Amino acid sequence: MDTLGSILNRISRFFIDVDDRNWASVESAMTGRVHLDYSSFGAGEPVDLTPEAITTAWKELLPGFDQTHHQIGNTLVDSKEQKATIKVHATTTHFIDGAEGGDIWVVYGTYNIALVHEGGEWKINSIQFIFKFQDGNIDLPVLAQTRTNAKAV
Repeated sequence: MDTLGSILNRISRFFIDVDDRNWASVESAMTGRVHLDYSSFGAGEPVDLTPEAITTAWKELLPGFDQTHHQIGNTLVDSKEQKATIKVHATTTHFIDGAEGGDIWVVYGTYNIALVHEGGEWKINSIQFIFKFQDGNIDLPVLAQTRTNAKAV
């Protein structure tokens, strides 16, 4: 597969695996440390984390939704030798059936993702989310967190 195809497949597979809760595959898509920046969405300062630390945090929220769906598009790829950057627009739909106030919360934004080619494959080493706006039931994340905590007990 050509370089562009490999990069695009890596990014698509990453978001599909997040939605499918395939945490082992999500972790294997990343380098040993990943620069994670969701500061535009109110998530604090950017941090450098292991893939396991990232999925541990995501496991505390995402399983509380009945479904999530990352729809990505308008992808711009810039690659040179062993490094690549991707800018991709994303619409992420979160769903909890029958939730009071509405069962859908949608977040719109752009991801800037950096990758490096190591060990014969492309791996993500930086994820920055640029928040644009949200729609729907903005209380759904609180319900999802409550549901995840209840499952853990």
